[in-house]
Amino acid sequence: MIINHNLMANNALRNMNINSNNASKAMEKLSSGLRINRAGDDAAGLAISEKMRGQINGLNQASTNAQDGISLIQTAEGALNETHSILQRMRTLSVQSANDTNTNDDRTAIQSEMTQLEDEINRIANTTQFNTKNLLDGSMGKAVNTAVANVNTSAVLKSGGSILSDTSAAALTSLQDSDGNNLGIQETDTVSISYVKNGSTVTNSFSVSTLSAAALGTTDGSTANADLAVAANADGSLKITAANAGTAGAIEGVTITVEDSSGNIRTAATNALSSFNETTAAQDVRTDGTATLQIGANTNQSLSVDINDMSAAALGVAGLQVTTQTQANVAIKVIDTATQKVSSERAKLGAFQNRLEHTINNLGTSSENLTSAESRIRDVDMAAEMSEYSKNNILSQAAQAMLAQANTQPQQVLQLLR
Repeated sequence: MIINHNLMANNALRNMNINSNNASKAMEKLSSGLRINRAGDDAAGLAISEKMRGQINGLNQASTNAQDGISLIQTAEGALNETHSILQRMRTLSVQSANDTNTNDDRTAIQSEMTQLEDEINRIANTTQFNTKNLLDGSMGKAVNTAVANVNTSAVLKSGGSILSDTSAAALTSLQDSDGNNLGIQETDTVSISYVKNGSTVTNSFSVSTLSAAALGTTDGSTANADLAVAANADGSLKITAANAGTAGAIEGVTITVEDSSGNIRTAATNALSSFNETTAAQDVRTDGTATLQIGANTNQSLSVDINDMSAAALGVAGLQVTTQTQANVAIKVIDTATQKVSSERAKLGAFQNRLEHTINNLGTSSENLTSAESRIRDVDMAAEMSEYSKNNILSQAAQAMLAQANTQPQQVLQLLR
């Protein structure tokens, strides 16, 4: 028997310390709800968990970013809704002014309202903002490095000869629309081409007997038109390109009117020849203002949103005149083109919004699933850990009891000294 070293007590003490430490760790996990409270609990698990937390936080913020993007788009689209309403009113006024029951004073009053409506379109374009960021003044548009001239292209026409390749009156009188119906043009008719440039209506007239694609590109059959260039397409259509690039040089509302010798409009021929659509919109040079929405947790997971210039000049209705029947008649088509531009822009914004809504749904699903995976690594199983704590607590108490028993063992030495 020895008394200097109580090995049984040392053993009991060691086990009691181990059990106490394990119970303490279990209590820490139970009180925090986390399986990993420090790197020593699970070094690899901690690294994986922190990386997942970064992804989760990024996904949640990306969802917020996408929602902010929707708010920006809705602000712009809401403003364009009012621009649409203004254009509809301007069109109504143009139709009203095109009726010759109006006097000059009547048309002056109509022109006054048209001017105010144009000013409101510009005010909306220049003052619509989101978080002080201008939306509709073109500053959010894509970069335009070289000014673009607008192009108007007509519908396809049919003929044995045509206004494009044959300058004879016989070719014009046999001209047909796309359905094969003769347009009824006579040799004695007059053809006028009208358009709007910088708000002013320009009309040039030609005799059927001298009309050709080349003639349409002049002012009087010989003097070159400084506003536009006319080209004939192989399919029987006309392409009219503005001579100058940018919105200031844009040619809007191109119409070709056919009148008989008595001044009566040949409706079928006029409608067929005037079926021009703007196939390329005029654009001024501008730097890139495209907004980048960070809609992902990682680098370059973004969406670019651009909004074109929605001012009166960009829409082609700046300075639009309706003080005469001819001006009002052409203005109707100019406003139709402007309305189409606004419709296209609103449709584009609607597509962006729908995409972002799907993005938000996807981000929410990804965040939820990643959170579930991170939880399995980081969070403690309360039931299992409670069992572990109870076990260690009991063992700790048992070790403490054994330590007390081990400490009584040296007392037996006294029996030998009696």
